[in-house]
Amino acid sequence: MQMINELINSIKDKSKEISILYVEDEEKLRDEMFSFLSKLFMHVETAQDGREGLKKYLINRPDIVITDIGMPNMDGLELIQEIKKVDEKQEVVVISAYTDSDYLIQSIKLGVSGYIIKPMNYEQILKTVAQSIDKISAFRENEIYKTQLEDMVGQRTAKIFTLQNELVSNYKQMLLSFVKMIEGRDTYTGGHGERVAIYSRDIARAMGFGQKECDLIYEAGILHDIGKIITPDAILLKPVKLTDEEYALIKKHVSTSFSILSDIPMYKELADIVYAHHEYYDGSGYPRGLKGEEIPLFSRIMTIADSFDAMTTSRVYKPKKSKYEAIEELKKFKAKYYDPKIVDIAVNVLATFDIDESINQEAETLIDDARFAYFYKDSLTHLYNHYYFDFIINKSKNENLFVCLHILYIRNFTAYNKKNGWDAGDIFLKKFAAYLRAEYKNFKIFRIFGDDFVLLKHEHEDIDIDKINANELFKNSTLECEHKHFNLKKINIQSYKDLE
Repeated sequence: MQMINELINSIKDKSKEISILYVEDEEKLRDEMFSFLSKLFMHVETAQDGREGLKKYLINRPDIVITDIGMPNMDGLELIQEIKKVDEKQEVVVISAYTDSDYLIQSIKLGVSGYIIKPMNYEQILKTVAQSIDKISAFRENEIYKTQLEDMVGQRTAKIFTLQNELVSNYKQMLLSFVKMIEGRDTYTGGHGERVAIYSRDIARAMGFGQKECDLIYEAGILHDIGKIITPDAILLKPVKLTDEEYALIKKHVSTSFSILSDIPMYKELADIVYAHHEYYDGSGYPRGLKGEEIPLFSRIMTIADSFDAMTTSRVYKPKKSKYEAIEELKKFKAKYYDPKIVDIAVNVLATFDIDESINQEAETLIDDARFAYFYKDSLTHLYNHYYFDFIINKSKNENLFVCLHILYIRNFTAYNKKNGWDAGDIFLKKFAAYLRAEYKNFKIFRIFGDDFVLLKHEHEDIDIDKINANELFKNSTLECEHKHFNLKKINIQSYKDLE
């Protein structure tokens, strides 16, 4: 809050001669933004679409233009193109709900000073507008003093360079926002880029590379999966083998990453590293099937770092390996997937890391839980299904998570369906699932085989089957609930099929 207040006061001090045009087709947002900007600037105008915005721009030539992208008559990108024809140095800030990488790239090519993703983040708006004001002020002052002492001109030039560096920093922040957006889509991906970056940097350092090269591969690691913005959740979270079409789509993230980064001058070097980080030493990788030293050296390093992190983090479709199991896997496939010379160095580096045991794809928040629904929830009862049971039970076997397993069997359910109809049977299952969720909140609950239910818990807890059968759901019906308990320390259950 203190930082925001300082920004507001700074802008008020410098904004007396600064004019702003805000272009937005949504009336409520336009009015809210007008009210916000009017408290900071004396000269604020609004327009409801790009065509009106261009007309007002040509008449009044505001210092800063803030525009949405998706608008009728003339969209924001078309507006920016027309404005840049008039003044290529015009300060333009984009505030848009569009997260598609094509819009970001087009905006950068048009020379915007910032790309802010809706919903409105007023702190980010203040920072971006403050940078534009400083840049405008610096250029104005430079014009005034350019005929004066050379050292003063030098100072102003240095300030302009500083502001240009801030613009570069702004672009980096935009891309990092995209990375965070991608990593927010599942708990495994969260932090993956940072871990790959650190592993890659430390391997490069052990190979004798200097600070500049180590910084380069670190930055490439942070951004290496930015192309996953095009990959649907249904593929990222799928618990079983992908189809050929789905695998082709997930592989496309590499080319998309390359396309995003190579279109930005300061990232061209990173783009080449990222483009080849799924190539394998024997030529069996993608997207180009490069082999051996055809693969850029830093890409060969990143392939090892990326594989190590994938092996040591739990996915819904596979349990994680220990650090030492992953290292043995790298050794096993050196000269096939990995550069053998780099593997020999990398395994010593990776052995020094402590692996974060909390990294997994389990649903730990309401948002995670909702996103799991596509594959891991039963569509009728919204309890977990057999896919997630298999993941949990194997994870438990490796990490000793669960001890207590109860199975509840609904007896005479087929006869109940025949007598009352399938719709009535579905209603019963929904109500019974709701009862279990309310009564056994500390258990993970699964629906298996249609009318059987499994409850898992980290420590033993008895279930009162008589209490369940006394529930009104079972009164005045031929249905009955039977029960079995298993101690997972004493019985080997590897799949839901073992429960049959």
